[in-house]
Amino acid sequence: MPDFSPTQYAVPLFVVAILIEMVWSRLRAPQAYEPRDTLVSLAFGLGSTVAGALFGGLSVAAVLGAYEHRLFDFGEEWWLVWWAWPLAFLIDDLKYYWVHRAGHRIRWMWAAHVNHHSSQHYNLSTALRQTWTGHFTFGLLFALPLVLLGFHPVMIGIVGGFNLIYQFWIHTEAIDKMPRWFEAIMNTPSHHRVHHATNPRYLDKNYAGVFIIWDKIFGTFEPERDDEVIRYGIVKQLGTFNLLYCVFHEWIGMLADIWRSPWKHKLSYLLREPGWTHDGSRDTSGMIRARWIERTKQSAKSQSKPVAKRNPIAPPQEAA
Repeated sequence: MPDFSPTQYAVPLFVVAILIEMVWSRLRAPQAYEPRDTLVSLAFGLGSTVAGALFGGLSVAAVLGAYEHRLFDFGEEWWLVWWAWPLAFLIDDLKYYWVHRAGHRIRWMWAAHVNHHSSQHYNLSTALRQTWTGHFTFGLLFALPLVLLGFHPVMIGIVGGFNLIYQFWIHTEAIDKMPRWFEAIMNTPSHHRVHHATNPRYLDKNYAGVFIIWDKIFGTFEPERDDEVIRYGIVKQLGTFNLLYCVFHEWIGMLADIWRSPWKHKLSYLLREPGWTHDGSRDTSGMIRARWIERTKQSAKSQSKPVAKRNPIAPPQEAA
């Protein structure tokens, strides 16, 4: 069985890339980096690694157990089945799309995933802002179909590692647009800037990991526009660089909502979308987007409404 973790080998490249982008930002975009924000992102990355070491064993045990019930078998030397690797990568990326989409639409999962979106800056250090609490959600369930199809958990872990490595470079404003053919198929900095935006137009769009085709197939694609400045972060910005608050704020808010709500609504605060409330006191992303669409329509109507003008050719009427 191969013992290989691609992300471990990529870490030095991550560091070099961040340093290069910092130099670029000093020359071209000083606002791209904020020292305290960058330190929080780096702390997120370190804490995520520690959390994985502490709790990752439970996930490994679960998928190994499920592998014993696989429907297909690639043989004892499964790592030599060459065609299984690109197929696993493709299916794993499709899995990533759905687990990522669930991470935005189910509050229990958003409580862990919100960490990645909490920075108001968009740079390569933001890619390291990973959750500490992802093992306490049910995201692992999305990987079980791959295991049951016969893909070994180690294979899934390796292709998933390459998926994460690919996603690192798209967290930047230093790259504008890639060639058109590349933008049509692959996830790019332009596409992922949309995903990190809080603009109503961009909310809950572009969930892709590597292949943007999933968003185009499932109706969640939105291209980046040149005439609209992107605002990064979350709808209700944190307003602090306190690391522990940044990590746990959504868990605290969710548990508080569950505690205060009537019994019949408690489960909804776990499984419904972020921002949902039983009394309508807060907004979901869908509500924010719907209001924006309505305002846009009203603005378009008012601008297109003809203004009555006196015909300069017609002679003026004489007074009676």
